[in-house]
Amino acid sequence: MEVTAWHSMYSAMHAQSDRRPFSRATLRRILGFAGPHRRALVGFLIGSVGTAVLGVATPLLAGRVIDAITTQESFAVVLRLALIIGAIAIAVAALGLWTRWLSARIGEGLILDLRRAVFDHVQRMPIAFFARTRTGALVSRLNNDVIGAQRAFSTTLSGVVTNLVAVTLTLAVMLTLSWQITVLALVLLPVFVVPARRMGARLARLQREAATHNAAMSTQMTERFSAPGATLVKLFAEPQTESAEFAGRASRVADIGVRTAMLQMVFVTALTLVSALALALVYGLGGWFALGGMLAPGTVVALALLLTQLYAPLTALASARVDIMSAFVSFERVFEVLDLPPLITEKPDAVAVPEGPVAVTFEGVDFGYPAADKVSLASLEEVATLDPRAGNQVLHDLSFEIPAGHLVALVGSSGAGKSTTSQLVSRLYDVDAGAVRLAGIDVRDLTAASLRDTVGMVTQDGHLFHETLAANLRLADPAATDEQLWSALQAARLEEVVRAMPDGLETVVGERGYRLSGGERQRVTIARLLLAQPRVVILDEATAHLDSRSEAAVQEALGAALAGRTALVIAHRLSTIRAADEILVMEAGRVIERGTHDALLAAGGRYTELYRTQYGQQAASEAPA
Repeated sequence: MEVTAWHSMYSAMHAQSDRRPFSRATLRRILGFAGPHRRALVGFLIGSVGTAVLGVATPLLAGRVIDAITTQESFAVVLRLALIIGAIAIAVAALGLWTRWLSARIGEGLILDLRRAVFDHVQRMPIAFFARTRTGALVSRLNNDVIGAQRAFSTTLSGVVTNLVAVTLTLAVMLTLSWQITVLALVLLPVFVVPARRMGARLARLQREAATHNAAMSTQMTERFSAPGATLVKLFAEPQTESAEFAGRASRVADIGVRTAMLQMVFVTALTLVSALALALVYGLGGWFALGGMLAPGTVVALALLLTQLYAPLTALASARVDIMSAFVSFERVFEVLDLPPLITEKPDAVAVPEGPVAVTFEGVDFGYPAADKVSLASLEEVATLDPRAGNQVLHDLSFEIPAGHLVALVGSSGAGKSTTSQLVSRLYDVDAGAVRLAGIDVRDLTAASLRDTVGMVTQDGHLFHETLAANLRLADPAATDEQLWSALQAARLEEVVRAMPDGLETVVGERGYRLSGGERQRVTIARLLLAQPRVVILDEATAHLDSRSEAAVQEALGAALAGRTALVIAHRLSTIRAADEILVMEAGRVIERGTHDALLAAGGRYTELYRTQYGQQAASEAPA
C-alpha cells in the first residue's frame, strides 16, 4: 500500500502542471516524430497490456489456492496452482524487462531525434538570434523540454494504457466476485484521491519555488564561475554580498526540502492508513460473508489482493489528462523553436563561388538590424512580448568594389557601420536592399559551404572554444596535419610560445581562450585563418589586442598570407591603413571619402581629422628616430 501512496502523490503533484487546450496539430507532429518508432511502440503497448492482465490473474489464483487448502483438495491441485503462479511471475518479469527495453529504445530514440532536430535548426539561425537569446533558456529546450516530451511516450502513454486495462479488468473481476464489497471499497476512493490532489498541490507549489531558486543559483554560478565573471566580481563586487545572496537562496531551498520531506511523509502515512482501512473493510465484510457461506475464503483473499492493485491506477487515471497535457506543453516548447524560420537560408539552386581570384562588390546596399519578433522568441528572451520594431537603418545606399587581390581599409567613427559592412560579406546578415556580390554573384545565390570556404574572418574578440589548441585550429580544416598546424602557428608568430607549453598543441585554452593572453588568443585566431586559406579575408580590428612588437610580427605574416587575396580590413593601426590600396571613410552608414592614405590626407577632410585624433600619436611613435 505504501507504494500505492507514493505513486498517488507523484501523480497528484504533476497534476498541477500547465493546463493548455488540446491541439490536434501538435498531436499530428508528435505522431510524426513517433513514426520511426511505431513497431517498438506497438510491442511496448502489447507488453504493458499483457503485464496488466497477468497482474489480475495472480490474485485469483492465490484465492484459488486458499480454497484448495480449506476444502482439503489434493496436493497436486495446490502444486499445479503454485506452478502457474510461479510461471506468471516469470512471465511478468520477462515482460517487464522487455517493455523496459522497448521503453528505453523509444525514449532515448525520441530524445536523439528531438535534440538533433533542435540543434540542427538552431545552427541555421542567424547571428541576430544568438545576440538576443539567453543561452540558458535555449539549452533548457534541448534538455528539460526534450526529456519532458520523451516522457509522453515512455511514461505517460504506457501509464494510461496499463492503468486503464488494469482498472477495467480489476473492477470487472471484483464486481464478479462480490459487487457489495467492491462498491463499499470504492466509496473510500474520494478519501484516497482528494487528499492526494490537495497535498499534491502544496507540494507542487513548493517544488516550483525550489526550482525558481535553483535556477537563480544556477545562473549566478554560471556567470560568476566563468573566468570573465570571476574577474569582474573580484574587481568590483563584494564577495560577502555575493555569498549572502547565494546562501539566502540555498537556505530557502533547504527549508523547502525539509517541508517537502515532512509533507510527503504525512501524505504517505495518511494514504497508507486509508488503504489499510479499505483493506480491513474487505477482510471484515468479506470474512462475515465467508462465515455466512456467501463467499469462499479464497474469494476474500482474492478481493483483498485485487484491492491493493486498484487504487494506484485509479488515482493515476484521475490526473492522466493533465499528465498528457504536461507532456504536450514540452512538445510545444520544442516545436516553438523548430517553427522559428531562419532568416538566412540557402536557395535550392544555389551555386558555388567560381574558382580563381574573387572581387567583392557592394551595390546600393541598405541595411538595418531585424526586429526581435523576426529572429527570436519571447520565451527565450524571458520577456512578455517581443518588440516588433526593426532597428534603425545602419547602412544607406552603400556602393564600393574591392577588386580581386586588392586590400581595402574601412575607417570611421565608432558606430559608423564598419563591422556591419564586413558581416554582410560573409552573409552573417542579409541586406534589405541592393546586393553584396562575390565574383559578380549575389551572396544570397551562393551555397553556404562555398561561401564559408571562400571568406575568412578574424574579429576583434576572436573566440576560442574550451578545447585544445589543435581542436580550435582544426575548425578551419578538420583534416589538417600537425605539421600544417605548426606551419600556421609559425606564420602567426606563435610557434615558439606553443612549443614552450608543456602540452603543446594539446594545451586546453580554457573558456573563450581565457588561459591565453589577449595577444596569444588573437594570434591563434589568425593562425586558424591562415590554415583555412580563404580567397577573401576580412580583418575586423584583428590586431587590436597586440602590442606593437607582436603586431609587427603578425602584420608581416598577414602581408604574406594576404598576397594575391582580396581583403577588407577594419583597423585602428596606422600601418594597416597605409598598406591599403584604397581607404573608405564611413560615417553614419555612408562612404563619405575614398582614396589612398596620401590622397586623403592631402584632401584635408574627415580622414585628416581621424588621422590627427586617432592615428597622429601612432604616427609619431612609428616615425623613424
